[in-house]
Amino acid sequence: MSRNEPKELRRGWTTGACATAAAKAAYEALLTGTFPDPVEITLPKGGTTQFALTHHVLSGGTASASITKDAGDDPDVTHGALITSTVTRLPPTEGVKFKAGEGVGTVTRPGLPLPPGEPAINPVPRQMMQAAIEDVATRHQAPGDVEITISIDGGAELAQKTMNPRLGIMGGLSVLGTTGIVRPFSCAAWIASIHRGIDVARAIGLTHVVGATGSSSEDAVRDRYQMDEAAYLDMGDFAGGLLKYLRAHPVDKLTVAGGFAKMSKLAQGALDLHSARSSIDFSFLQDLLHEAAAPASLIEAATSANTAKEVLDASLAEGIDLSSPLAHKSKTAIRRILREAPVAIEVLITDRQGIVLGECGFDSDE
Repeated sequence: MSRNEPKELRRGWTTGACATAAAKAAYEALLTGTFPDPVEITLPKGGTTQFALTHHVLSGGTASASITKDAGDDPDVTHGALITSTVTRLPPTEGVKFKAGEGVGTVTRPGLPLPPGEPAINPVPRQMMQAAIEDVATRHQAPGDVEITISIDGGAELAQKTMNPRLGIMGGLSVLGTTGIVRPFSCAAWIASIHRGIDVARAIGLTHVVGATGSSSEDAVRDRYQMDEAAYLDMGDFAGGLLKYLRAHPVDKLTVAGGFAKMSKLAQGALDLHSARSSIDFSFLQDLLHEAAAPASLIEAATSANTAKEVLDASLAEGIDLSSPLAHKSKTAIRRILREAPVAIEVLITDRQGIVLGECGFDSDE
């Protein structure tokens, strides 16, 4: 590998895959008295993988196995967490039942793939565990009726770093994963959380939601409105993930709030606002300056600026408002992405302290 060649990122395994492997090992031990280590599972889209056990305990009609989650090179909050599946025998015909142990949340609001009252163990991980139990039961000619309790060490604390509280998943993390594989920086999990957030907001009857690029811009909206926590969708850099889903699943009103640089990218049509995946077109900022009747020297200086903030600070020093026209252009870009969706749009441009520098309200012309 050359010095400048990017390193290939290492993939990891979802919480659902870890829980499945742990459940399979625990059930095998219940039937045979021995834990397979490593334990092999089949992934939802084909292929197999193996997991080493971190801990295991067998006691009477119950067995527990634990696996330390490896999320690869993905910045997953559950990387390194201990995932434990405890399997208990049930009477024949009971099937496979699921229970939330310590650190796994419970669904409390409608709009998610699971109804309120259910442990936050998503459908695909449930299917994976059911298939794993059936595999073991078939090999050992056992009935396969068990209760699986999933626990995640420190899950209640880790959940505070996720969207679970906003989604109404209380008490811990969700057991997630549709493929069993975590692909580094795929952003799929974040975007899926945004989608679930919209589903929950609609299901509980909210008519106004918020997509903010960060905590400062979100605070600016909180200062303006008193809204249910579920209204805040934690958009971050994924404007496209939010707006495309709202296109098909609209709400009455949407407030989009963000800093000058990220909103400049959105106004240019970028759907992913991360610095590694989109960049500022400084000719766009020059056009903003020209429309604001900025002096020629300021417009020229923008060609050699290093950051959008540098252009913003220079314009503010000259008493020139770039944020209000940027809010209007951002609203136009948002409307273009939403197409004909019946969503009223408000845009706020904020500074790093959450102060609103410019805005385009719900009733403003685009």
